[in-house]
Amino acid sequence: MDLSNYHSHCDFCDGKAPMEEFVKAAIAEGFHGYGISSHSPMPFEVSCAMPRDRVTAYLDEITRLKRAYAGQIELYAGMEIDYLDEQHGPASPYFQALPLDYRIGSIHYVTHPLTGQRMDIDGNEARFRAALAERFDDDPAALVNAYYDASERMVELGGFDFIAHPDKVIMNVTRRDPSIAGSRWYQDRVMAYLEKIAASGVMIEINTKAYPEHGVLFPAERHLRAIRELKIPVLVNSDAHYPRAVNEGRAAAFRLLREAGFRHAMCLKAGKWTGIPVS
Repeated sequence: MDLSNYHSHCDFCDGKAPMEEFVKAAIAEGFHGYGISSHSPMPFEVSCAMPRDRVTAYLDEITRLKRAYAGQIELYAGMEIDYLDEQHGPASPYFQALPLDYRIGSIHYVTHPLTGQRMDIDGNEARFRAALAERFDDDPAALVNAYYDASERMVELGGFDFIAHPDKVIMNVTRRDPSIAGSRWYQDRVMAYLEKIAASGVMIEINTKAYPEHGVLFPAERHLRAIRELKIPVLVNSDAHYPRAVNEGRAAAFRLLREAGFRHAMCLKAGKWTGIPVS
């Protein structure tokens, strides 16, 4: 199996080890390519994101590691960039000007369309429930619709190579209301989003972070056939926050892709996105 991973974190953001430890782990696993993609700076203080004054040091460290491990692994400078609104997202001039090898479009914070209150869709269930009650009137359907409205706008504005965990909102929403994931309106909402992605030409990651513990992929397994039918390119990433997780879930994701009829997944080879067999 061709091994690579382009969604990973380190101690420049909320990763749990220095960048070099992830690189060493990827080499030990036999990876041909690996990308570091710390959470981008945000316009407000948040513990999981890289501060803007650390970006230069972040890029310098990736450059150092590229030189130190040349010939052993292809290393790439990425960044997971949160879309918040028209002013802050992957297409923003600041992020477009950074000398990155690739950019990831991501949404973790969703804004209520009427009140302007913003909430984090990630994190533990208790914190999610409290934020939903306070900022979205305890209405998970309203949150889901706001999430996909923002996601579609992020795709329209562009500026990134692939989308991270495109249906991540459903993880905590399902804990609050298990009926939503299987509802017709939700499936229609996801399909409309996938059609917009297909028209844009960007890639989707198959995110395996939750697979080892919960058996869950983002996007959900039920959407894989639709993604294939829409001819959306995919790549498999582990969203590693620990060095031991650089390869977690990859074999299972490739098996599910094969079962859904995929023949190729994408990776970087000599700096260009290239298809590799999923077999």
